[in-house]
Amino acid sequence: MLPSLMAHRTKRHDGKASRLSNRMSRSDSPLLAASHLPALRKPTANQGSLATPAASPVLPFLVTSHSPLVPAFLIGPSANRNSAKPRQISNLKISNRHSTGGLSVTSFAILNVVRGAFHSTAHFEVKWKAVLSVNNITMRFGPRILFEDVTTTFFQGRRYAITGPNGAGKSTFMKILTGEIDSTKGTVTRPKKLGILSQDQFAFDEHRVIDAVIMGNRRLWDALQEREILHAKPHDQLTDKDGMRMGELEGIIGDEDGYTAESDAAVLLDGLGLEEPLHERRMSELQGGQKVRVLLAQALFGHPQVLLLDEPTNHLDLDSIHWLQDYLVEYEGVLIVISHDRHFLNSVCTHVADIDYQTIIMYNGGYDDMVLAKTAIRSRIESENAQREKKIAQLNEFIARFSAGTRSAQATSRKKEVERLQTAELAKSNIARPFIRFQLDQHSGKHPLEIKSVVKQYDGVKVFKPFSASVSRGEKIALMGRNGTGKTTLLKSLIRNAPGFVGDEEKQFPIDGGTVAWGHNAAVGYFAQDHSETITHGKTAIEWLHEFDPQATQEQLRGVLGQMLFSGEEATKPTAALSGGEAARLIFCKLMLQKPNILVLDEPTNHLDLESINALNISLQKYLGTVLFVTHDHDVIDEVATRIWHFQGGHVEDFKGPYSEYLAYAQEKAS
Repeated sequence: MLPSLMAHRTKRHDGKASRLSNRMSRSDSPLLAASHLPALRKPTANQGSLATPAASPVLPFLVTSHSPLVPAFLIGPSANRNSAKPRQISNLKISNRHSTGGLSVTSFAILNVVRGAFHSTAHFEVKWKAVLSVNNITMRFGPRILFEDVTTTFFQGRRYAITGPNGAGKSTFMKILTGEIDSTKGTVTRPKKLGILSQDQFAFDEHRVIDAVIMGNRRLWDALQEREILHAKPHDQLTDKDGMRMGELEGIIGDEDGYTAESDAAVLLDGLGLEEPLHERRMSELQGGQKVRVLLAQALFGHPQVLLLDEPTNHLDLDSIHWLQDYLVEYEGVLIVISHDRHFLNSVCTHVADIDYQTIIMYNGGYDDMVLAKTAIRSRIESENAQREKKIAQLNEFIARFSAGTRSAQATSRKKEVERLQTAELAKSNIARPFIRFQLDQHSGKHPLEIKSVVKQYDGVKVFKPFSASVSRGEKIALMGRNGTGKTTLLKSLIRNAPGFVGDEEKQFPIDGGTVAWGHNAAVGYFAQDHSETITHGKTAIEWLHEFDPQATQEQLRGVLGQMLFSGEEATKPTAALSGGEAARLIFCKLMLQKPNILVLDEPTNHLDLESINALNISLQKYLGTVLFVTHDHDVIDEVATRIWHFQGGHVEDFKGPYSEYLAYAQEKAS
């Protein structure tokens, strides 16, 4: 491991080796481990939210005020590359220092780590600078507890994901970190310079796009504005004090890279897919998705010490997401991000703060690492409980037989052992996993769709050149490309005359040339990008669903709704009160009832949490019908698609193969 630690130290902030750094910071760096993993077991009166020690291939580390941080430097066989079995580990010295911001391990020396592997003492310096910390944070809404007595520190150079199902409190915790809201109890220690993704799309409507980005560095922006005011003064009205102040302002502007501010902001906007002609326009002239990109560039601007990003991938196309991933992997401060994009979290994050069991548990690694560790820990505790219960049953049988006889003393001893072996009651996780299963009433013909020279234009401008394609049964086609290149337009052009379950409104969509022919027995189910608008208000969820299968019983309808987490009273929730995620899950219920053999899905992963996206991913892989879909979720495209339609520059390229092969083809083509 020593060579790996050296590589980790030297590579961590090397932009050219950012992906190597990302992997090393997960697997090869020293791990901080909590003495206890909180909240997997329900606490006793003396434990608070303390839990039993946990062993896992991916060690989580702590995180509540009840459990002190314990450094656990792991030395394994990888430390000795020339020996499969190290003979001895000795003289391990760890010096650590506690600070008010939490534990800071400033240095450690490993002396004679593996006898025979090294002949001299090796010294290494590891510095983790505490940048942001929370102390005894509790958040309640009435009787409902989101998380309680959470204490943790966020260190420079680490990238943290905040995970948990919708409603767990992710955005609430983020707002506490930014200072937007106060916690019920506890304190937050913040640095001076935060980069925060604003959620208010209208706050900067009167400003130029480029200025809105620069406003992400408030100190620079204020200095620029004050300088403009002083420059606007008539020369004969300037005082010596004004002159001195102008000198101070020039110093601030220089310190904050103000002389390259506009070019730096333009680089961020270009990377996020906003071309130069838009940079001088006012924010009020942009569409919602474009505004989100500007606000993201604003958060990234000015080298903040901490980046706090709530759903930064929303409204980004796949190219922009990949650009953002590369940018964040090279970021040297503290990143704290909420995202429902699993691939994004796995690619970017070195740690995961998971909100569950009414606390926040920190795990080492990306999202998949967290899921494996969390599952392994709970499975281990459940297995231990089962073994204890078996042993308790045997002891109770002995006690019942001999408590009143000559072996009563032994029976009394067994009673004490039963008390010692009592199983811990596992706390209930707040994670809810939907179950999506798309079935067919009947198969379509072998060639369910033929497209010949389809053209669509707006105001005389063609969205894409004439497009032709033949779709075979069972193909799963991903439509990819930058936002605004025509993906949704093509889907609407195809379903306008589709048989099956397409609404009357979709059938009114006109095209400007070409033909679309649906094959034998084709039955199309459609998920619209603006799906919430397709749900009629003034009804309950179960009443709306019943319209699509009048023969279904209440029990059948509630069964389908229950699969999508509408249990109990949730089934009678008014459709007007549904969130974006709930509306999406209700439409999936409709598609499961209709059982089409062709699915046309336009951005189905928007508004879904990670558990729902994963369920959709699995269901589409298992689906026996044909799928045409638009999504910016990397994993869904990579694991579902068997064919790619790529939109660029008014042209649709038809690539017959999975996404991994398309990427290799695109890279070869670019070179």
